[in-house]
Amino acid sequence: MAENRRGLGRGLSALLGEAEEIAHAADPATGVREIPIELIHRNPEQPRQVFDENDLAELEASIRDKGVLQPILVRPSRQKPGEFEIVAGERRWRAAQRAGLVAIPALVRELGDNEAFEIAIIENIQRANLNPIEEARAYSALMGRLGVTQEEAAKRVGKSRSHVANTMRLSALPEKVQDHLVAGRLTAGHARALLSVADAEALADRIVADGLTVRDVEALAREKGAAPKKSSGPRKPAKDADTASLEVDLEDALGMSVDITDRDGAGEVKIKYASLEQLDEICRRLMRR
Repeated sequence: MAENRRGLGRGLSALLGEAEEIAHAADPATGVREIPIELIHRNPEQPRQVFDENDLAELEASIRDKGVLQPILVRPSRQKPGEFEIVAGERRWRAAQRAGLVAIPALVRELGDNEAFEIAIIENIQRANLNPIEEARAYSALMGRLGVTQEEAAKRVGKSRSHVANTMRLSALPEKVQDHLVAGRLTAGHARALLSVADAEALADRIVADGLTVRDVEALAREKGAAPKKSSGPRKPAKDADTASLEVDLEDALGMSVDITDRDGAGEVKIKYASLEQLDEICRRLMRR
């Protein structure tokens, strides 16, 4: 168990990076190998339920051209001996099926239910694979299942506590507004601006119909008596409202502290990270094609 916790603490990328070492382990049941796709099954507790069709099509095309570049993570099935359950990588598994592959490279690990559950959540959140409602439910499930606080959950997934708290608040929105979020018609920024609005459903419909920006919604919310969105960290009073608002938006998107210094259209952006996993996430986003 201690070894498994050590791997989790170093992040999913580090865990997958052990593939070469594990492949030469004494136990042939673990390690990276090609596994027939029909022997692999999705995890019923997978936090991600919505898979974008365009993303799948792009990944399918990439797999047809270059194959699966990173193995998925699986564990032996407890219900079906000789078969496997996905812990991380369901999107790659789905795209590989669509591309006609009969087998897929997979890293096999012996993982308990709670470990598999935690890794699935971390993988999706670190890769920004969840919509805001799925992410909010994932944090709630993580806290409830593992019995951890909001602050401890934030540390486990490499996000700030304010990001986790603000995301979880979205679960309080009316169901119709949540449906807009799941479908991608509203952003998390829109949703946060709606939290203090009495008739959030009507304003959400207006956002979708008129293409309102987050700042438009914040202005409308203030007109309706809602409190303006608060910054997740201290702000220098000299900064203009647009710069401060942009900092908050970036902090919410990254889950990290952001500082923007603007001098007549030129300046710098500083992002503070609290762990190597967060640094990995910054690098991944900057180098994403």
